[in-house]
Amino acid sequence: MPGTNPTLRQRELGIRLRELRNERGLTVEDVAEKLLCSATKISRLETAARRPSLRDVRDLCALYDVDESTSAEFMTLAREAREQGWWTKYSDLRLDPYIGLEQVAKSITTYTMYYIPALLQTEDYARAIIKGIAARITPEILQQRVEARLRRQLLLKDENRPRYRVLLDEGVLRRPVGGPIVMAAQLERVLQAEREGQVTFQVIPFDIGAHASADVHFVLLEFAEESNLSPVVFIEGLAVHQYLERKDDVARYREAVELLRDSALSPRDSIQLVDEARRAYLGS
Repeated sequence: MPGTNPTLRQRELGIRLRELRNERGLTVEDVAEKLLCSATKISRLETAARRPSLRDVRDLCALYDVDESTSAEFMTLAREAREQGWWTKYSDLRLDPYIGLEQVAKSITTYTMYYIPALLQTEDYARAIIKGIAARITPEILQQRVEARLRRQLLLKDENRPRYRVLLDEGVLRRPVGGPIVMAAQLERVLQAEREGQVTFQVIPFDIGAHASADVHFVLLEFAEESNLSPVVFIEGLAVHQYLERKDDVARYREAVELLRDSALSPRDSIQLVDEARRAYLGS
């Protein structure tokens, strides 16, 4: 549930700690000096890049001279932030905190040039994609990654599922990942998700030429106002992932999304193209 999501709690705690520091007119360096630690540590606590220890939160509450009830509330947030989300059992994923954010997002917009996004992948397609990217992966880790990917998809079956928008290059439909049978089943999965209202799907056709995104894959995550979470752009890399939260960066990606939508076929025409590609894989 969103209320007990450790990623959400960790970010809420960081925001509130930053607010307390600003209210007291202290800089990150001031706090670090008083607590005999690095400014980087304080900054990482406030941006939720570091999981808080109970001692850290206790010391910060004492420094900021908060009352007993507020201190207890902060300690509860710290304990909940240290709980383990289901995805943390898959240590190889390297997608913490991304999956935690995905679980509580109100809106998810994704763009990709190379593959169907994870939330729509069939098991066979997911297996082929993961194996293609990491050719030397062990069977055990491969199975874990596939299991985790399929579990993430339960999000789209929830009553309170996020608004999910997918923009992808036409090349994704033409690249025969796993072979024709796997691709036909995968594209049927896309069509089913669209019929069930789980996704708004748009394809950027080849004849558009150059278009707005230089990144091959990014996800824009947006959250309910009451969550106090700022939008996040996630860019997945082979070795390093990026989380962009600065307003200017998010605005740039929002602009890219709008330009990509303008370049793309309409949702109706996109689904027709998906169906044509599906039938072509089946040879009909």
